[in-house]
Amino acid sequence: MIEMIAAHPHIFWLSLGGLLLAAEMLGGNGYLLWSGVAAVITGLTVWLLPVGWEWQGVMFAVLTLLAAWLWWKWLAKRVREQKPADRQLNQRGQQLVGRRFMLESGLVNGRGHVRVGDSSWPVSATEDLAGGTLVEVIAVEGITLHVRAITRS
Repeated sequence: MIEMIAAHPHIFWLSLGGLLLAAEMLGGNGYLLWSGVAAVITGLTVWLLPVGWEWQGVMFAVLTLLAAWLWWKWLAKRVREQKPADRQLNQRGQQLVGRRFMLESGLVNGRGHVRVGDSSWPVSATEDLAGGTLVEVIAVEGITLHVRAITRS
């Protein structure tokens, strides 16, 4: 077996790449994807050019790091280009900032609850407010909505 790998190192690299990519499909976390791609590229390069085993290992390591770095740069660019609404996709509290609600019951010591859809959220204000007051969400801290009263003009 060792003699076959020594005589045909590209088979080793292509097999390793295939195994890493198959394992990536089973796991789906992205950890093995770039190592698998680097192994396949190393295998194709070794198939075309005779390269010693030392340089094969260096090529594999450099390609793995390069591919992972390029992927990281591409993802960082996509995150910067995202719309603000997309960044708050799974942050329901942040989606409520700027929205207005009617208090069903008054705030005591600046604390109470407000109905948002089919759920009740704890609210905090700098002052006591009577029930029926129109409030606007100005910030979110944990699950508590910080509100201020809206004066009708």
